[in-house]
Amino acid sequence: MRAFDPNRRQWLRAAGFGLAATAVGALPFAARAATRSRLILLGTAGGPTPKPDRAAPASAVVVDGVIYVVDCGNGVARQMVQAKLDLGAIRHVFLTHQHSDHNADYGNLLWLAWAARLHTRVDTWGPPPLAAMTRDFLRMNDVDIQIRIKDEGRPPLAPLIVPHELNKGGVVLQDERVKVTAALVAHPPVVPAFAYRFDCPDRSIVFSGDTRPTPALIELARNADVLVHEVMYQPALEKLIASEPNAARLREHLLASHTTTEQVGRVATEAGVKTLVLNHFVPGGDASLTDEVWRDAVAPHFKGRLVVGRDLMEL
Repeated sequence: MRAFDPNRRQWLRAAGFGLAATAVGALPFAARAATRSRLILLGTAGGPTPKPDRAAPASAVVVDGVIYVVDCGNGVARQMVQAKLDLGAIRHVFLTHQHSDHNADYGNLLWLAWAARLHTRVDTWGPPPLAAMTRDFLRMNDVDIQIRIKDEGRPPLAPLIVPHELNKGGVVLQDERVKVTAALVAHPPVVPAFAYRFDCPDRSIVFSGDTRPTPALIELARNADVLVHEVMYQPALEKLIASEPNAARLREHLLASHTTTEQVGRVATEAGVKTLVLNHFVPGGDASLTDEVWRDAVAPHFKGRLVVGRDLMEL
């Protein structure tokens, strides 16, 4: 990885990489070292409401051209196109938990990919009621699906989507490219909720999902090359919820089910990860929370490589 050059600061900002990310080693696409695996942050906002400057939660791991999607927030298909990913190369989709910012476009992603180039099987993985969700989505859109089968010669969609419901941690998938391991995390009141670890040929990548600090996640991320972890900036919490009718209840939920900037640094340190990537920002739509604000809040608690995630960033 090329060392950070201060003279490149202005260009990197123009390319969409804030100083908080570049100062700790995140590089633009062209400068990334060639590896068998690619990690693309498709959407980095937290929460169900659309944000003007961040897309809803979704990421992609690409190994030898095969795509593994993690979470399906609103607009994930378009974000994949923006990232120049081939929708026809999706082979596996993982949901961390059943919250609308993570599952809103689960069905839409596969339906729209099928309308484009997806003509091969996709296995999907996540908590119940994943199988019922899949059936209901296909039923809801059956008119369009049947028209396209007859009018455009597309293969039936239903046989291409194979859902697998998860209720416990352990190895979820192992193929010739990756081993995927799940761990139960704590995101009350949503149960079960999962983190996932991808052991690729060249590195290990862990996704926290939504969670408070959880021993099972720390073990899952032990010595990982990359930990992509949700983050919440507590000083902005009161501002975020001030106008909510159930502010006290929302505040209690956020603190009980998410990870603050201080906590995420400590989790990454305890797990011994090499690179910590901040993701699922709460608040995610506050322009005053610059990359520097996020970095400065986490850096005292983690001394490894720290990246402030942005939509369409590749690592």
